Amino acid sequence: MHLLWRSRWKISFKTKTPSEWMCPCHYHTGPVVLQSIQKKGRDSQVTRKHRKERSSCPAVLDLFDQQYSEELGDLWPAARAVLLDPHSWQYGVMLNRFSAVTDITQILQSQGFSTLLLQTDVSALLHNGSSMVSRSKRQEGEDCAVSLCDASKFPPCDTPLQSDSTSPVLGQNPQSEPTPSLSIPSLQCYIHSCPLRFPSQAHRPGQLKQYYLLNAASLLPVLALQVKDGEKVLDLCSAPGGKALAILQSANPALLCCNEPDPHRRDWLAKTLESFLPRALHSSVIVSAQDGRTFGQSEAGLYDKVLVDAPCSNDRSWLYSRNIQQGGQRLKERAKLPSLQAQLLKSALSAVRPGGIVVYSTCTLSSFENCAVVETVLDDFPEAELEDLWDEIAVPLSRYFAFSSRPGRGQTTHEPPPQLQNSAGSSYRRGLGILVVPQPGKTWGPMFLCRIRRRK
Repeated sequence: MHLLWRSRWKISFKTKTPSEWMCPCHYHTGPVVLQSIQKKGRDSQVTRKHRKERSSCPAVLDLFDQQYSEELGDLWPAARAVLLDPHSWQYGVMLNRFSAVTDITQILQSQGFSTLLLQTDVSALLHNGSSMVSRSKRQEGEDCAVSLCDASKFPPCDTPLQSDSTSPVLGQNPQSEPTPSLSIPSLQCYIHSCPLRFPSQAHRPGQLKQYYLLNAASLLPVLALQVKDGEKVLDLCSAPGGKALAILQSANPALLCCNEPDPHRRDWLAKTLESFLPRALHSSVIVSAQDGRTFGQSEAGLYDKVLVDAPCSNDRSWLYSRNIQQGGQRLKERAKLPSLQAQLLKSALSAVRPGGIVVYSTCTLSSFENCAVVETVLDDFPEAELEDLWDEIAVPLSRYFAFSSRPGRGQTTHEPPPQLQNSAGSSYRRGLGILVVPQPGKTWGPMFLCRIRRRK
């Protein structure tokens, strides 16, 4: 059964969750905040030099080297270097339209952050109608590689990012909330060409946070979803809630169902929603605890848009497994993920109405969890039709993100290494979506996304 979000407000947050990256500090406003953040920026550069380096897991890195050198070719050495250097990772700051953010905007701009021009650069393309591509008519061998140099569960990819220190963080008075019904949807995310980290904000009951820290590539599936005011939207694998927040920044849906079956992660999701959304939205945002694999059976055809941000072998976090044992266990689990992901995607296609769209995304570079899953579902679900996102998202956003080139459907790379052939989705094909590959100066990702429309 659906659990009304209002019922989740009584959750006890004494249990530790991954959200403990948040700094337990006091809120400050005004010039003191700007000085504090400026000082923090200087101090953090020194702190990072002396901070203990994170060690990668040799077993995971070995598998990545074997698989991704085959799948990504010349892109892998640079991507590997980025993944092995967390100090080079860039961070995005998504503003919360339900709170006052003028001071945050000024501080970000003073620090050299600039807006990721999602609304002006992309929305016009996204809302002028999508380019539907029949699976049987996809061109093969098309190579549209974008310039890769510029700017001289399984942990989810939109997990809030840890601040470098416990410096004072920003807050606001809850009375300053704008009326949601009068708030104009505007997905605003600030990014920096350098790996500068903005301080995080602590959760405080009754007060809304002003921004959410994330990997900016995790906004691309939300853009691809094209949510419009008044639509019914399902976020099938919602925790920790970053993409749900992005949906609510970009539109006013009539209903947003945030589904998360795991109790611990569901509490984390509820806390995220409480921290960013005003009470006036309680009637339109609900938290569900259903098994995502059977969701489409219980609520068939009820939604206009469905996002499947599937559990995956998160490359960034799995590479830094705590020890060899954890890394080995994760690699065993990895082979089982494509089957789960395919079940979730099929469930989403059942939950969406005829004519509606489903966006499938992961935060891994693995073709077995990305295009191979999509291809399997397309073959088994005749009502599904692939839509091309390359010209809509990859081309206009190439100044910010590095996208892999895209062979057409049916064109294969080399055969997978023997140790990978028993993985689910052994077609080893690309071209069924777009893939953000971390590169120097554009360290966003990994992020795979694909959009599918259910035929009427």
